Amino acid sequence: MNYPFWDIPHIGSGWVIGLIAIFHVMISQFAVGGGIYLPLAERKAMRMADKDTAKAWLDQLVNHSKFFLILTGVFGTVSGVGIWFSIGLTHPEATSTLIHNFVFGWAIEWVFFMVELTTIAVYYYTWNRIDPRLHLKVGWVYAVASVCTLVIINGILTFMLTPGDTWMAVAGTGREASKFWNAFFNPTYWPSLLLRTGVCTSLAGIWALITSSRIDGDKQPALKSSMVRWSVKWLIPSFIATPFLLVWYLFMVPETQRALLTLGIDTIAGGTFSTVTRIALIIVITSATIVGVAYYLAYRNPVDFNLSHAIAVLLLALIATGSGEYAREMLRKPFVIGRWMYSNGVRVPSVARINREGYLAKSNWVWSGDGAEPSGYSRGEAIFRGECGSCHTMNGYRPMKKLMDGRDQAGIHNFIVMLHDYKPDSPYHRFMPPMTGTNQDIDDLTNFLNAQVNPQVPAKAKPLLTAHR
Repeated sequence: MNYPFWDIPHIGSGWVIGLIAIFHVMISQFAVGGGIYLPLAERKAMRMADKDTAKAWLDQLVNHSKFFLILTGVFGTVSGVGIWFSIGLTHPEATSTLIHNFVFGWAIEWVFFMVELTTIAVYYYTWNRIDPRLHLKVGWVYAVASVCTLVIINGILTFMLTPGDTWMAVAGTGREASKFWNAFFNPTYWPSLLLRTGVCTSLAGIWALITSSRIDGDKQPALKSSMVRWSVKWLIPSFIATPFLLVWYLFMVPETQRALLTLGIDTIAGGTFSTVTRIALIIVITSATIVGVAYYLAYRNPVDFNLSHAIAVLLLALIATGSGEYAREMLRKPFVIGRWMYSNGVRVPSVARINREGYLAKSNWVWSGDGAEPSGYSRGEAIFRGECGSCHTMNGYRPMKKLMDGRDQAGIHNFIVMLHDYKPDSPYHRFMPPMTGTNQDIDDLTNFLNAQVNPQVPAKAKPLLTAHR
């Protein structure tokens, strides 16, 4: 526990990241796909034989590029900063690892990001002011820069799920940077890159439907029909390739992580599904619905396609995108960096040391101002915040009071001991990190949780001090 814990009541700090990230992904992946959409649409208009049709297309693209600039350049940038702020507070240990291992990757990404911001502004403000061919080249510069940001970010995101054996062999030795490319081009890099590329093209079409739906179908039926139908076609490559790419992606995911999917299948008879399985079903259902809505409401009836229809498609895409990102996060369980760091920030090699020395032995954040050692109760609260707080709240999301409801002090103690022993046959082994610490830590956490779950019991309950190892 090298950093103070960021406590967010009710929703938990993890969902702060999630809520920001879902909207950021929707916008940032549109920034990539839309960056390709604009120059291709402009080139298509420039090649049209009918000058009036071409002018109508270009006028519409001016409006779309303004929408694109505001959404990606303002909201995309602000939400990106929000992600950095929230992950730095929620998972400082994991953030530190990513920064130290990919410092040059982040630097390169920021260079391309600055190129993006510059070129999209130039692209919009030079419509009809510079030579059309030069203007198109500016659009292609933006498109290439945006694709490069995806190429870089994808390597870092996939590293968190599958660091790879080569990087793992040097992890913790100080030589991690020497395996930068091995960590970057990790086992799930290529399937993830192609999957995200498909999502980017789909989002380009979906967001384009927002601006296309606002074209007056009574005054410009031909323009609206052509723009809506052309935008719908951007969904086709992704929805054809995604099932095959998803199979490839899951094949590259470690067996221990794929087991989270089969966990849901194994428990169907009991009337339950794992979270990952439920999310996978949501992705399939919403994706199929997007195809149906886009085809019947947009492609077949483009003139009658209105803004409310477009927003409905966008909301479905938001659900699918959020579900996909959530499923990816859940596949990492019980790690935040696969096989190296648990979701509560404890490094795998540090477990034995913490069990020997204590979870708070080297923490500077749990001592009182006068230097006095905290009581067992406050130690238990600090242990809860550090070991459990990244995934659980006391009364809100994944509430401990509800999960521990009905257990007395001995029952809570036995549950914590089970998490501490972390045996392979434990039902929690697949998706929860071990509880680390000494017997005293176990007792302190037990007493704290017992005081929350069973408030009629005095806070300073009698220490259990049960030897279980």
